[in-house]
Amino acid sequence: MNIFLKELKSHRKSLIFWSIGVFLMVLSGMNKYANLYSSKQSMNDLMADMPKSLQVIMGVGRLDLSRASGYYGMLFVYLLLMATIHAAMLGAGIIAKEERDKTSEFLFAKPVSRTNVITAKLAAALFNIVVFNLVTLVSSMVIVAKYSKGEEVNSDISILMVAMFILQLLFMMMGSAIAAFKKKSKKAASLSAGVLLLTFILSVVIDLNESMKSLKYLSPFKYFEAKNVMYGGGLEPVFCFISCLLIVAFTTITYLFYKKRDLTI
Repeated sequence: MNIFLKELKSHRKSLIFWSIGVFLMVLSGMNKYANLYSSKQSMNDLMADMPKSLQVIMGVGRLDLSRASGYYGMLFVYLLLMATIHAAMLGAGIIAKEERDKTSEFLFAKPVSRTNVITAKLAAALFNIVVFNLVTLVSSMVIVAKYSKGEEVNSDISILMVAMFILQLLFMMMGSAIAAFKKKSKKAASLSAGVLLLTFILSVVIDLNESMKSLKYLSPFKYFEAKNVMYGGGLEPVFCFISCLLIVAFTTITYLFYKKRDLTI
């Protein structure tokens, strides 16, 4: 029995639906850009006149919305939220699914160690988020280029996708760690999504209140914001280091606790 291929088969429909969803989000977002765009002055002024709270929610920041890349940077907030929710639920679900589907006894009766089972499952989850990221990358490059009017957008989109992948991996491993740690792993996906949304809300609150800026290290959504990453800002080493540290920690928790847990048959 090839666990890796079995997991890929189990999640193929979900991956297709999520990929179609992200493609449609990019397409509809850039269509709105084409409809709203009139001139550099009017577009930026329109956003500047909006309340700060609305600007934060829309992810405007310092982005130049008269440019296709700037408008895509605003759209990236929602693409990132979509990608991380997919990753967190995938990480939790792929670990918890045997207990949820009552197939633990069948799987672990086979001559395969728990370490190999976890490794195969995480490899399948990694494959899924890589495909999701590539679909987002290709869709973004093709669609944004259509509206860019000669502007070079591929480099900005590429670095945003690198940032997205880091956070996808972080939240995937967070989900798997929660599923491995919790005694009732069936609730791991909803708990993972809840933690993710709390960190997203925290990032919004930080933008609304400058005095809370020091809390940005607690929200991964503050690590690689489009307004900071684009236009030559790149990925900040400190946030890359924190992300890698969290990924390693969550991976370690997944292996340690899943190998020791009593499985619900």
